Amino acid sequence: MIQTFDAESLKAICKQLAKKDSDIKHIISSYGFPPFWSRKPSFETLVHIILEQQVSLASAKAALDQLKLKIKKVNPYNLLSLTDEEMKFCYFSRQKTVYARNLAEAVISKRIQISKLKSLNDEEVRNKLTELKGIGNWTADVFMMMALNRTDCFPTGDIALINSIKKVKNLPTETTKEQILEIAEAWKPYRTIAAYLLWHNYLQERSKKQKKWQEVQVCDATAAS
Repeated sequence: MIQTFDAESLKAICKQLAKKDSDIKHIISSYGFPPFWSRKPSFETLVHIILEQQVSLASAKAALDQLKLKIKKVNPYNLLSLTDEEMKFCYFSRQKTVYARNLAEAVISKRIQISKLKSLNDEEVRNKLTELKGIGNWTADVFMMMALNRTDCFPTGDIALINSIKKVKNLPTETTKEQILEIAEAWKPYRTIAAYLLWHNYLQERSKKQKKWQEVQVCDATAAS
């Protein structure tokens, strides 16, 4: 069975999770509901997620924006028209250039049909995506969560998510991914929404720290003047 969510049901599911988990309830009480992070199920989105592998979201967005400036429309044919040097100019590493080109070739040859993924169940989507070089479980999870709006994904390869759950659940730093998955079992079949809440908490906490640091810098500058 394929289960999806939208902006409206996101809030309803958050409330359901809060009834079962006091830590989830605390996140909502402190910071409200998470945003409905959603993207189009497209070639461009998959390229964007590949760019987000192991780098900051800002860096990945800068690379995507540069690519769009270069080729206007991010489609397989336009991407394959670029040389290695042009891809490098768009902030693609050598490895990600290979991954993006491989994806483009797979779409053109119809080894993968992105428009048809929404009709497949989660396991089938994962299998289709991870057959491609450069697309692993993290990329497949993020695509299912944000582009297909599947309710029950939990990307343990996401550092921000892992750090957030450790902080929220007061877990020791050496807690394994397997132990974290055991904790996440309680959120089934809505682990995506739990992940959204944990990301939301992580971003809000980081924003608070940055604001506090900026205030300290202002105070120090004022005192020095």
